[in-house]
Amino acid sequence: MIFIKTEEEIELMRQSCLLVSRTHAMLASEIREGVTTLFLDKLAEEFIRDNGGIPGFLNYNSYPNTLCVSVNDIVVHGIPSNYQLRNGDIVSIDCGVILNGFNGDSCYTFEVGEVNPEIKALLKVTKECLYKGIEQAVTGKTTGDIGAAVQKHAESHGYSVVRELVGHGIGRRLHEEPEVPNYGKPGKGVKLKERMTIAIEPMINLGLREIFQEKDGWTIRTFDRKPSAHFEHTIVVRNEKAEILSDFSIIEEILNKQK
Repeated sequence: MIFIKTEEEIELMRQSCLLVSRTHAMLASEIREGVTTLFLDKLAEEFIRDNGGIPGFLNYNSYPNTLCVSVNDIVVHGIPSNYQLRNGDIVSIDCGVILNGFNGDSCYTFEVGEVNPEIKALLKVTKECLYKGIEQAVTGKTTGDIGAAVQKHAESHGYSVVRELVGHGIGRRLHEEPEVPNYGKPGKGVKLKERMTIAIEPMINLGLREIFQEKDGWTIRTFDRKPSAHFEHTIVVRNEKAEILSDFSIIEEILNKQK
């Protein structure tokens, strides 16, 4: 069942999404060589709780942590650990928050130190893929239109799109209908309606699209062990232009100060 939100519910979701974005912005000033992914996780849990939220991922389907922290060839669902970030790493941080009874969800892929230009280009195009998808999230379009836009942009740059993992509806539950694949055919899939709330999240690989799951039951890696990037916004379908509820600008304000 697809839940169409009221404007009041959308405002509550906006607050949840902004807390996710503020968490990312806080982490942006902490991501550096030598920091462990578990340290980042502890900071995030503390920050979310201090601001009245509940970590949305913690204990979700028995997931053990607040963040999914996916380094280099880990596509998604990297479990925070004592791994120390290294110069040249990329790290995708996926964060969810429950606030006012509604979920917010967003992911940002960060650079650690000096990153290879080839990998920087992957991050740039993956973020562009996200916004290409968001452009299609208007009333009367379909989930296939979103996926086709993401796929076309990624593949035109020689990258591959992960097929097994998709975006999703979001609201009182973290994962609601519909699924939002990052590939597809224009006009196919679920028709989009005003005030649907969805998370669009391209996962784009530098190499092949094939992935595998580690024995921990969570960590998803690229099969060829080449890097993968992941960016995600929670958005509202609108009649003329989608409304983005999460916010990268406060993250990038911090990152730009560090340059």
